[in-house]
Amino acid sequence: MKYKILIVFGVLVLIFLGIKMVKKVNFNTKYQVGQVIDSLNHVKVYYNGGVSHTEGRNLAPDGYNLGINYQCVEFVKRYYYEHLDHKMPDTYGNAKDFFNTALKNGALNKQRDLLQYHNGASVEPKVNDIVVFSRSFWNSYGHVTIIAEVTKDSVTIIQQNPGPFGESRERLGLKYEEKKYYIDNDRVLGWLTLDR
Repeated sequence: MKYKILIVFGVLVLIFLGIKMVKKVNFNTKYQVGQVIDSLNHVKVYYNGGVSHTEGRNLAPDGYNLGINYQCVEFVKRYYYEHLDHKMPDTYGNAKDFFNTALKNGALNKQRDLLQYHNGASVEPKVNDIVVFSRSFWNSYGHVTIIAEVTKDSVTIIQQNPGPFGESRERLGLKYEEKKYYIDNDRVLGWLTLDR
């Protein structure tokens, strides 16, 4: 019995390690890691390959920490730094750390120096807002994107590191129900905005 338990445990460890390694590999030969694949307001989006691939830390000329090269957080912070001239007080953290679930709608998220709205707020998301996605089984770090376009019934997000075959832009439904706005994705925690 102990032998069977050890075999099962060993297989599970190998599967776990295999998944970790696969998430670091670039299976999409169409792009190379670090290749420019898109841009918004002249801020470039780089290809990262596997979602867990890391390649050093990107620092702005003044020493401000933009994040790990080619990760989603790095693009969002670089976009806010370069296009909106905004530095976040807390320069570290994973994507899921961008959203403070304890804050009420419209409250100041002091770590990011941005106003925060839960998915289901009375305030509509707008262009340049940061959309924060919760963690998932395959991605324990969460995900952050920038809103590139808003229409009556959709938001288009631009993102870095959506996975080796993911697209840099994605359209998500936008619903208005009972005087509240919802981005139609179960993982969306909410959005952060510079001002209103």
